[in-house]
Amino acid sequence: MRLYRYRFHSRWLLPAEPRRVYAVLARPEEYPRWWPQVRAARTAPDGRSGSARIRSVLPYDLRVTIRELPGPSEAPGEDGVGVLRAAVDGDIRGELGWRLSPWGAGTLAEFDQRVEVVTPLLRLLSLPGRPLLRLNHRLMMRAGQRALRALLTRADDGARGRGEAV
Repeated sequence: MRLYRYRFHSRWLLPAEPRRVYAVLARPEEYPRWWPQVRAARTAPDGRSGSARIRSVLPYDLRVTIRELPGPSEAPGEDGVGVLRAAVDGDIRGELGWRLSPWGAGTLAEFDQRVEVVTPLLRLLSLPGRPLLRLNHRLMMRAGQRALRALLTRADDGARGRGEAV
C-alpha cells in the first residue's frame, strides 16, 4: 500500500575527495563511531551484509539488516564517481544507495532510499504520523552530514599536523 512507502533523497556536500568519502561510507560497521543516530552496527562474516539499530528523535529503535546489492556498487574511478547500493530488510524493506561525485574540491554525496514500513507499529504510525516520520529521517540525515563533515575535517587537520598530503 502506498501509505507505507517512503522515498528519501538527501544531498550532502562534503570537504573531501570522493575516494575518502567512499572509504568511510563503505564501512557501515563504523557508522556508530561518527553518526550518533546509528546506535549499533555490525558486519556479517561474509563482509557483504550486516545489521544495524538506528534511532533518531522519535523514541523508536529501527532494526534492519542490510545486504550489498550485486551490480554497480563501485569505488570512485578516474572520473571520481562512486556508487554504493544495498537492500534493507527488517522494520523497513527496500533499497538504499549513495552516489558520490566530485564537487569542487570536495564531494557531492547523494543518498536515495526507497522503503516500505513493514512492522505493525510503524504501519499504524504511518497513517497519522507520516510527517513526523519524514521529519525524523530528515533530522537523522542532517546529523549524519554534520558528523561526517566533522570526521573528514578532523582527519584533514590531523594529516596536516603530521605534515602529510591531504
